[in-house]
Amino acid sequence: MSNTMADDGTRKFKRVLLKLSGEALREIGSQDNISPPIVENIASQIKAAHQSGLEIAVVVGGGNFWRGISASNRGMERATADYMGMLATVMNSLALQSMLEAMDVPTRVQSAIKMDNVAEPFIRRKAMRHLELGRVVIFAAGTGNPFYSTDTPAALRASEISADVVLKATKVDGIYDSDPNKNPNAVRFDHITYQECLSMKLGVMDATAFSLCAENNMPIVVFSMNEPDTIRRALVGETIGTIVTA
Repeated sequence: MSNTMADDGTRKFKRVLLKLSGEALREIGSQDNISPPIVENIASQIKAAHQSGLEIAVVVGGGNFWRGISASNRGMERATADYMGMLATVMNSLALQSMLEAMDVPTRVQSAIKMDNVAEPFIRRKAMRHLELGRVVIFAAGTGNPFYSTDTPAALRASEISADVVLKATKVDGIYDSDPNKNPNAVRFDHITYQECLSMKLGVMDATAFSLCAENNMPIVVFSMNEPDTIRRALVGETIGTIVTA
């Protein structure tokens, strides 16, 4: 993994993995699961970063369609509910791919669940070759296994493709010492370590994903996607949000 910090203090990335929630594709208050204008905005920011020569992989959640754990809590068998959630991530991945390719950005969707008519199977070496050739790669269907949130495939795929960082887009502009929605005096960190996140129980990612990042020394940048142009800024390495390192 390359050094993520340049001499001037900015973050310098060659290959990144962007983690988006499924809810990010839905307009607040709308009955539609996917908002084309929102997907277009996200795609345009990815395109702008891609044009700089950055190699970009993406993992999109499926929560705008389905949440396996919520369905499980309402009585559905958990594994089945999670498989349904994986299918939701494929729909979101195809929506993002369609918008990117409409903008002339070459894109491939790789699915952890085999569905040859709509996506390639996930093959690590093939994914890395796509990135080297300048294609955006979207990883769909999680890990192909139930009982994991989409944080885990983001951490896993980032490690597998030797990404420089996981960029996690959220509703808040970084990591705080307490919930900023509940505590107006919450303090935001610019930089924090894996150990500090654990000791303070900050819940940056689910436990499996966070452990994967810590064990593989994979930096995590948590930033808000609610402000204009923040996805592009995070992708190209501007100093926004909170970075988690060793």
